[in-house]
Amino acid sequence: MTAIGIMSLHLESEAPYINEIAALAKSYGMECCRFIPSRIHPHTQQVKGMKYDSEANGWMDAEFPVPAILYDRCFYGEDEHSKQCLAIVSWLKKRGDVTFLGYGLPNKLELYDTLKTTKLSPYLPQSQPANDSKAVLKELAAKDRIILKPINGSQGHGIYFLKRSNKTIHVKTEKQNKLVSRIFPNESKFMKWLDSLVTRFPYMMQPYYELYNQNLQPFDIRVLLQKNEQGKWRELGRGIRIGQSGGILSNLSAGGSVISFSEWISSLPPSSADYIKQELHYILTELPKLLEKEFLPLFEIGADIGIAKNGSIWILDINSKPGRKVLLQTHPELAETLYRAPLLYGRYLSQKEQTERKSIYARTLSH
Repeated sequence: MTAIGIMSLHLESEAPYINEIAALAKSYGMECCRFIPSRIHPHTQQVKGMKYDSEANGWMDAEFPVPAILYDRCFYGEDEHSKQCLAIVSWLKKRGDVTFLGYGLPNKLELYDTLKTTKLSPYLPQSQPANDSKAVLKELAAKDRIILKPINGSQGHGIYFLKRSNKTIHVKTEKQNKLVSRIFPNESKFMKWLDSLVTRFPYMMQPYYELYNQNLQPFDIRVLLQKNEQGKWRELGRGIRIGQSGGILSNLSAGGSVISFSEWISSLPPSSADYIKQELHYILTELPKLLEKEFLPLFEIGADIGIAKNGSIWILDINSKPGRKVLLQTHPELAETLYRAPLLYGRYLSQKEQTERKSIYARTLSH
């Protein structure tokens, strides 16, 4: 029986999702384990983690070899534990006897620098490093309004809207589902605050686009793409995320809500709806091909697409470890499909010829 190991930084992370996968594993001829990367013994290379017992319908403490198929659901921060686990996962990716469902993507700035020379370039907001306050002030002087994003960020954490007005600089962000606003009376006070931010974490800056609806609520389209049991890309579904009025984020973790894509698109004039659907089809057809041409194989992609007030369409974020809340809320009938998908693709990988798996290993080493 093939073992599939699900890795996370904490054993309670994404428990509902992982529990559903584990409960289905046996019916697909697989055994499900979960563990924290730092619990791999450096000498014996045995893992202290948990195995799912289908008879007891629950997890049991266990020690086992590193599973041949790995599903990486680690969301790394800047803490020491994250850095330790990241180093171990990087080591695992270089092993020829282990296959990952997906090998992940680089940070947002590296991703932009790679894709800006491809056919998707017109859909990418121009991005550049925000290394210090002087660089940010220069960009702000040119554009008046910009967005700051951490290059390693997820779930909308640490995103700031900056607006210059005469001598004052207005800063907005969202924390714990609340909009936080601050006005700096002059450049020197703003620079002091900004330097303390960008010297702690690497940031990038982008132009600000008016990505809100008629109620002044920020919104975007979240699309989930995955590989099926034959290793072919497919779209699982899409939904609309809507943030609070006057806010800057549509993320559900920031208090956003969800409506179905069909409900939203049907509210638009037919010509606008047709244009958006055609553009989305083009973006979502090209995106997986371009990513796997430039990077290592992936299993799933979460794409966030913004529609600006002037009708322009932007790829706001590309995530190789997407969540499923939007789809589960807008398409609850897809729940079992979502839970089965890692098992079906994992089984497909385990049945592939060893020579094909070695080619992935060779590309891993080249990266």
